[in-house]
Amino acid sequence: MVIAIIATLVGAAMPSMRHLLDRNQLRTAQADFIGALHHTREAAVIARHATVFCPSRDGRQCADEERWDHGWLLAADRDHDNQPDGQPLHVNGNYAERLTIQSSVGRHHVRFQADGSARGSNLTFVFCRRGTPEQALNVVVANSGRIRGGHASAAQAAACAQQH
Repeated sequence: MVIAIIATLVGAAMPSMRHLLDRNQLRTAQADFIGALHHTREAAVIARHATVFCPSRDGRQCADEERWDHGWLLAADRDHDNQPDGQPLHVNGNYAERLTIQSSVGRHHVRFQADGSARGSNLTFVFCRRGTPEQALNVVVANSGRIRGGHASAAQAAACAQQH
């Protein structure tokens, strides 16, 4: 009898545990991303030249795509060609098997200037898992260089969840 009760309780708790783990994975990826963006901005200000933050599949070159879940890099970009000048300063993540990270349409990189600003239009990244769009998170980079994280809108979440 005790075993049946324990089995019932464990069975009832499993979906909640999965939901908690999925949400934690999204928050961890969002925090990694925000940290990398802050690192990129700080590197531009300290070195007094432009740096680029971009998606990368090989950890050496920037990819020309809006999907970031295969990884990303940050690097000096003195010649403003949106590619690393030499070795990247930092390379991170391959989240592709676990979640989707999608940037705004037409935005394939973030370039921080020596004053810490990020030229171009505001850029939004959405983090999601297929089947759980209600958990989707975002990161927004403003032209001023301000970086903030939050919850994705319903439209952002739905569009992201369809990408996976």
